[in-house]
Amino acid sequence: MFTPSQNDVRRFFCQVHAKLKLHQPLDSMEAMASHWVEDHPEYDQDLLDVEQAIHKTYPMDGGKENPFLHLSMHLSIQEQCSIDQPKGVRGAIEQLAKELDSLHLAHHAAMECLGVMLWESQRSGLPPDGHQYLESLKKRATQRH
Repeated sequence: MFTPSQNDVRRFFCQVHAKLKLHQPLDSMEAMASHWVEDHPEYDQDLLDVEQAIHKTYPMDGGKENPFLHLSMHLSIQEQCSIDQPKGVRGAIEQLAKELDSLHLAHHAAMECLGVMLWESQRSGLPPDGHQYLESLKKRATQRH
């Protein structure tokens, strides 16, 4: 199992950004990430300089979200949907995308649910509760927005 370090993740997204700007070919993982990088032009400055990206911190009270965490969550949700794990997540995200008329916004809503699940797991010391995550997604998908 591949478990990239924080620096590996930051290098990866900076590399994707650079290749996009230079119109260079992308491998399959880079191509998946490229869509999310392109959908977030507000992160361009954060992705320009690899060394700066590696050393930058994003404190929670700093008023700026961590672009690398955000982009990584997009990829995680995309992977969850591709393998439908937890079972039913693909349908819940598809329904949410239909309700919001945007896959991108559906991912953002799912990030909130994913964040809550991970926070509760850390707080309780228990494994992440995929069932609770899925229920939260389904609830979001059936709410009027």
